[in-house]
Amino acid sequence: MTQTLGTLTLGLLAFVALLGAAFAHDKLFEAHMWVMFFVLAAGTVVALRNFAFTPPRPKEQVKAEYFDEVVKYGVIATVFWGVVGFLVGVVAALQLAFPDLNIEPWLNFGRVRPLHTSAVIFAFGGNALIATSFYCVQRTSRVRLFGGGLGWFVFWGYNIFIVMAATGYLLGITQGREYAEPEWYADLFLTVVWVLYLVAFLGTILTRKEPHIYVANWFYLAFIVTIAMLHIVNNLAIPVSFTGVKSYSAFSGVQDALTQWWYGHNAVGFFLTAGFLGMMYYFVPKQAGRPIYSYRLSIIHFWALIFLYIWAGPHHLHYTALPDWAQTLGMVFSIMLWMPSWGGMINGLMTLSGAWDKIRTDPIIRMMVIAIAFYGMSTFEGPMMSIKTVNSLSHYTDWTIGHVHSGALGWVGMITFGAVYYLTPKLWNRNRLYSLRLVNWHFWLATLGIVLYAAVMWVAGIQQGLMWREYDEQGFLVYSFAESVAVMFPYYVLRAVGGAMYLVGGIIMAYNVLMTILGHERQEAPIAGSAAIAAQPAE
Repeated sequence: MTQTLGTLTLGLLAFVALLGAAFAHDKLFEAHMWVMFFVLAAGTVVALRNFAFTPPRPKEQVKAEYFDEVVKYGVIATVFWGVVGFLVGVVAALQLAFPDLNIEPWLNFGRVRPLHTSAVIFAFGGNALIATSFYCVQRTSRVRLFGGGLGWFVFWGYNIFIVMAATGYLLGITQGREYAEPEWYADLFLTVVWVLYLVAFLGTILTRKEPHIYVANWFYLAFIVTIAMLHIVNNLAIPVSFTGVKSYSAFSGVQDALTQWWYGHNAVGFFLTAGFLGMMYYFVPKQAGRPIYSYRLSIIHFWALIFLYIWAGPHHLHYTALPDWAQTLGMVFSIMLWMPSWGGMINGLMTLSGAWDKIRTDPIIRMMVIAIAFYGMSTFEGPMMSIKTVNSLSHYTDWTIGHVHSGALGWVGMITFGAVYYLTPKLWNRNRLYSLRLVNWHFWLATLGIVLYAAVMWVAGIQQGLMWREYDEQGFLVYSFAESVAVMFPYYVLRAVGGAMYLVGGIIMAYNVLMTILGHERQEAPIAGSAAIAAQPAE
């Protein structure tokens, strides 16, 4: 039944896209609708063929099991979009070092940059969050995912949105705001998908057989609810026409700037932090074979984090037209965020108490530990950069880029890699991963790539800030802006090298996951097993 509904939905959407292309009065809208028609038509064909990773099973058996098929698709999508996002990031880095690589009009930096950020954050990170949240909530609730085939609607709908946004960026279809959001029709589509995601996740919790709600589910739920609120408010817009791409935002001027950074920083706080903390609180104890260090600390971590984070956005708008009290408010809440963030870091690291030897023998644990370490470093650096005197030097420089990528590549990327490596053999019923040695190669390539990337961006940013504020005896600027750009060349080349190392690690992961799915095993020492964890009472 759900397969039939899914096929009909895809077919209906393809028909709507075809109508949009036929009646468009805007060339960009017409081109985008044709792209979506072919994507949705291909999706309809796939649904009709009923592709699956396992042979059909009796209906009664399927109902009794966890709904892991959608998680499998999510893991594969995570790996695929990760490699795509890393590749586009390397291209964008090379374009800054070698401007001749900007290919007009579709592959210039202005269109490639939002494609990269959306591919890494929303495609790679979003699929990882959807897949791991569906896996985690079923096992910690001891029930099958709520809604029957609703998980399929969420997965396919979300990835259709990713294609819609990505092709829109390359065509130049955005709202033209800070985060280059997709236009109104893509936003509406994502809203429907996200509400269904909330229904599937929350419905599973409400029908649970386990009386306790494990802390990872609190973080996942906070991420889902808050992102829905952020998306709806930030993307309030009035379309000029229902057959054209143009729309006008409900906000303007300083209100628009504040709304943008309320959205932007809380996307970091709830999409890239709270969601992945849910991942940490489930997969680190599972891989380490140890219970979470302090359950009481995890609850304090949760409530303090979600209360403080929502107020921190104005620190992106120091020395602007935003009222000074609002800037100070953002700074104060950002500094206070240091405490709950480090409480979570300590809780994650101390979970390895009694299992520290696994860092030597298990590269998956090593990835998770380095992820938690980068989480701690990034959540120290962020509050420090929110202080007005520090921000006067760092703002608008590549120091900010280094900070963002140390968190994104170090925290988000590494914890996701660890979760993917944990899930793959379990989902496909393999004894172990194809190659532990390849995981080790991935770990070192990714770690050294992050360190190189972040270090050169820190140095580049400080040099930029100092050059921009250097005055001579007569009060004139010593350096022109063009000169500050010219001296960035070696740093930008090194950044591309660091990103390329990270990309190679991602390709190695994709190969390792593929070979594991196909059932191959290299003759290597097995991964250190995770012993079953006895239930622990709350502190």
